[in-house]
Amino acid sequence: TPDEKVLMIDEALERLEAADPEKARIVALKFFGGRTSREVADLLGVTERTVERHWAFAKAWLFHCIRAELGPEPPGPGAAAFDAPQRA
Repeated sequence: TPDEKVLMIDEALERLEAADPEKARIVALKFFGGRTSREVADLLGVTERTVERHWAFAKAWLFHCIRAELGPEPPGPGAAAFDAPQRA
């Protein structure tokens, strides 16, 4: 349900906050605050590249965290193309 998804995102953000407060702050400023990387960099006193690097890491970290919570996804169309070849 949508409520469960929001709760999963909130829990993932809380875990990120505990693991890396600076990256969590960047997520809050960019995603919820609508700030650009340049604006976030100026606010935090870091380079724009640092913000972009932390933003990319945080997005991947959150995706992984949420994905782990959801469990394995059933294979979709074309999934077999990504399977390792089986030896006879």
